[in-house]
Amino acid sequence: MTYFKFEADFVDSLRCIPMIVRLKLDTCGVKLKLAEWNRFTQPECQQLVELPCDREPEVTAYREYVSRLIAQHTGHAASLLPIDPQPPWSNDLEIPESVTTKAMEEGVKIDRSQWASLTTIQRFALIKLTRSQHENNNFLPAIKEFGLLT
Repeated sequence: MTYFKFEADFVDSLRCIPMIVRLKLDTCGVKLKLAEWNRFTQPECQQLVELPCDREPEVTAYREYVSRLIAQHTGHAASLLPIDPQPPWSNDLEIPESVTTKAMEEGVKIDRSQWASLTTIQRFALIKLTRSQHENNNFLPAIKEFGLLT
């Protein structure tokens, strides 16, 4: 599965950066602004969805490809970010406070076994959907999609 159902309103056009690409960007340490993403061609965006970014050579290749696209379409270098060697979405034992708090606001309790049952990309999505600068209206749809409502 490449996209989540809660992303359905924009994945056909790829007008927003899908979670799978956002995870890869965090993995390779490149900050990609929406304005930059929107300058890319549809095939380039699709390539960013499909390219692997798991093992070190793939991470390096992905960072180089994204950086090249940003430079090509904007005329400036990509903004590089530090890469967290232990990102919170890779920890299936500890639920981040932001997720617990947002879930409680929505009247949902997520327990550790539920958190552990999620995939890395699902945990990543929930964490990103709780960030204060992010539009959080997809948090509850994501919770439902991931089967966390009991």
